[in-house]
Amino acid sequence: MLNGIDVTRYRYDEYMALFSVVFQDFKLFDFSLGDNVSAGFGYDEKRARDCLERAGMGDKLKELDKKAAEEGKSALEYCMGREYDICGIEFSGGEEQKTALARALYKEAPFVILDEPTASLDPIAEAQVYENFNQIAKDRTSVFISHRLSSCRFCERILVFDKGKIVQDGGHEELVKQEGKYRELWEAQAGYYVEDRGLEVR
Repeated sequence: MLNGIDVTRYRYDEYMALFSVVFQDFKLFDFSLGDNVSAGFGYDEKRARDCLERAGMGDKLKELDKKAAEEGKSALEYCMGREYDICGIEFSGGEEQKTALARALYKEAPFVILDEPTASLDPIAEAQVYENFNQIAKDRTSVFISHRLSSCRFCERILVFDKGKIVQDGGHEELVKQEGKYRELWEAQAGYYVEDRGLEVR
């Protein structure tokens, strides 16, 4: 349902235009960086750069700009991979994931859906994405899906699902104090990150 109306009653292309999505199993192509961000041939360079920087690709852009200046081209012209261009650039998994996030931002849809969007990022890069998320998403409604509760703390509202049903609803601080599935999962996952070194954990 969207605004109380069955989504099948909307024109499919107009309905899909409302959403920018970053799937966990996203796909990029061996085309230029700019084409990958715009998800098509042709792009607005200023807008693409802005989206890449907001997605945490600022350092990579500086690196590519330096290389591009020597070759008389734009950083966004470099191919992602070498299937079609032996001069293409190999990107890390984290850089590819940030590019997928930049693609979602470039679309400028009113809703952003993120399904485990930082699975390939190291903990520091992941923390930076979440710390800057309001700036990244700006005024768009964002739905963030994750099994990793440590990455849900920045969310204004958390819905906890169990067996297909919503069993809890609230903010992190509220939910972690309540008896329930959220605290159970939070404490279980925290065990993976905290080692017993003879220290008292409060």
